[in-house]
Amino acid sequence: MVKVGDGIPDLNVLTEDSPGNKVNLAEQLKGNGIIVGVPAAFSPSCSNSHVPGYINHKGLKAAGDVFVVSVNDAFVMKAWGDSLEQGSNSGIRYLADPSAKFTEALDLAFDASAIFGGPRSKRYALVVEGGKVKEIHVEPDNTGVNVSTAEKVLG
Repeated sequence: MVKVGDGIPDLNVLTEDSPGNKVNLAEQLKGNGIIVGVPAAFSPSCSNSHVPGYINHKGLKAAGDVFVVSVNDAFVMKAWGDSLEQGSNSGIRYLADPSAKFTEALDLAFDASAIFGGPRSKRYALVVEGGKVKEIHVEPDNTGVNVSTAEKVLG
């Protein structure tokens, strides 16, 4: 599993808004920020509490660049981000990891075949400082909403 001090995986596998718009988080996140990993866009816990907690947190802007990553396609992530943001302009970017390669590089994938048909991301938040992982908040049961909440991560 990803460790404190690790760099962000240098992969061109994440997409934003459409499949052709590749995003490399190692290049995008050289400063400070947060990567929030979620098991599924549009799922109840992700949509009702986990991501809205970040959108509405008073400390979000001070956290740096914030990315939500899920093993979904770019179109789903765009639609989900649009539905969550509702004009809030939080600055959060919603990235798809369609092949789970980014999630697997962090060693944060789990077998969710019974529910989602394939591998998915554990629920997590990585605090990044200077392009390196400073803090790791991974839900012990993979999908719960406790240690990775905005309140625990941002204070």
